[in-house]
Amino acid sequence: MYCSKCGSEISPTTAFCSTCGQAISGLVPATPSLSPVDPNQYGQVVPPSYGNVQYGGVVYAGFWLRFVAYIIDGVICGFAFLVLLVPLFILTGAGTVLSKITSGENISDDVATFMGLGFLFGFFGIIFLIGWLYFALSESSSWQATLGKKMLNLKVTDLSGQPISFGRASGRYFSKIITGLIPLMIGYILAGFTEKKQAIHDMIASCLVLRNV
Repeated sequence: MYCSKCGSEISPTTAFCSTCGQAISGLVPATPSLSPVDPNQYGQVVPPSYGNVQYGGVVYAGFWLRFVAYIIDGVICGFAFLVLLVPLFILTGAGTVLSKITSGENISDDVATFMGLGFLFGFFGIIFLIGWLYFALSESSSWQATLGKKMLNLKVTDLSGQPISFGRASGRYFSKIITGLIPLMIGYILAGFTEKKQAIHDMIASCLVLRNV
């Protein structure tokens, strides 16, 4: 540093100029010498990618892969429903009522109504239970996928790429009700256009569907 009064060089730790007694507030800092900056000393800045984003060895699964997996799962659930349909006929007595109707026997309206309602509740109850337990148990298992997704090398994770719990898998399944309420299947089609290939129920449950590579 230099004294602004006499121009003598002064140490920055000195309160007064030793030559003229000027206070330190009047000192002028010496201009530091600047070394040239090498433009290559910093790494190249790489812009983020928004295409098929690598995520822990996998990429986001698009709409068509998920659609094919859903068709496979639908066939599996349909087969399971048919297997359980016969016990449902027996437990509700619907088979007995149907056989009496076809043979021309008279049955009371109350009995027919009761048997019919029992069969309908059992019918829709089985559909609900098969779908819920199949998807929730499969996606929260060590597979992290249903059979359809497993065949296509897909898995369901949270936003950090970690396995999801049964509760979150259940929330994802029931969120499909909201997805299905959107006209023209747009809630599902969004899986082909959003950045992380998420449908509406994926966004609600904070889940991802990833493809192993």
